[in-house]
Amino acid sequence: MQIGSAAHKELFVQSFFDGHRRYEAAELPWPELDDDAIALLRSLPFWTHARQFESSASPMILKFADLISDKRIREALELQAYEEERHASIVEHMINRYDLPADPYEPEPVPDPEGEFCRFGFEECLDSFGAFGLFKLARDSRLLPEPIFEIFENVMREESQHIVFFINWFAHHQAQRGLAGRVLRPPKSLWHYAQALWAVADLVRDDGDEGADFIVTGAQAFVDELTPRLVLEACLSENERRMAGFDRRLVVPRLVPRLARIALAALELVPTRAGSRSGA
Repeated sequence: MQIGSAAHKELFVQSFFDGHRRYEAAELPWPELDDDAIALLRSLPFWTHARQFESSASPMILKFADLISDKRIREALELQAYEEERHASIVEHMINRYDLPADPYEPEPVPDPEGEFCRFGFEECLDSFGAFGLFKLARDSRLLPEPIFEIFENVMREESQHIVFFINWFAHHQAQRGLAGRVLRPPKSLWHYAQALWAVADLVRDDGDEGADFIVTGAQAFVDELTPRLVLEACLSENERRMAGFDRRLVVPRLVPRLARIALAALELVPTRAGSRSGA
């Protein structure tokens, strides 16, 4: 299929619509938690960051949708905004139900909706790859009841839909700009991914940011011996499983999985080299 064609647009837009499921956060089967499970949730330095991130997404996407003349793409963006708002409702409901520590949501201005949407989309591609693996590791730990993970499986599934929709929209958008847009799509993608990595690095450098603490140490609450190899293997296997469900004619995020495979291959070489040095 030709990227940027009318058929490509119809495929990625309709696939996004077809993936939508109806539910409301308050109507989900929220379980009663014992003291240990609640203590574990309250120990995670995550909830302020989650509330802010999820609550800010929908207004930004709606502002961008207002700029889009193509009715089908605009409607898809409006649906994504609705799903992002629903993610925020899930986080909000969980914070209130289990009395989790979180600061109030503070709205932020959106001076450049298209630029913000591109930044958000590439950050989601990066974040989702890690979230898929860490979600699996947490689920396998069985430290929280399965109904909690069933609820957040909705979020993981929709994040998969969002990143595939975004990466196809970006490819289509660049192709609509002609030869220059097609040629510049790979370097522009690299630039946006670099910006996303820089944003993550900023979180890690900022010791006062709760989101950084969760990204770096949150998974350790669920896995006793968390190693880079274990995380990479989980992320790769889960990403492959989730992306396998999409039409093969669609573009899927590939750069982050490729980099992860390179990193995993490098880790596989470490014991061999150590053994070679010790035997020399």
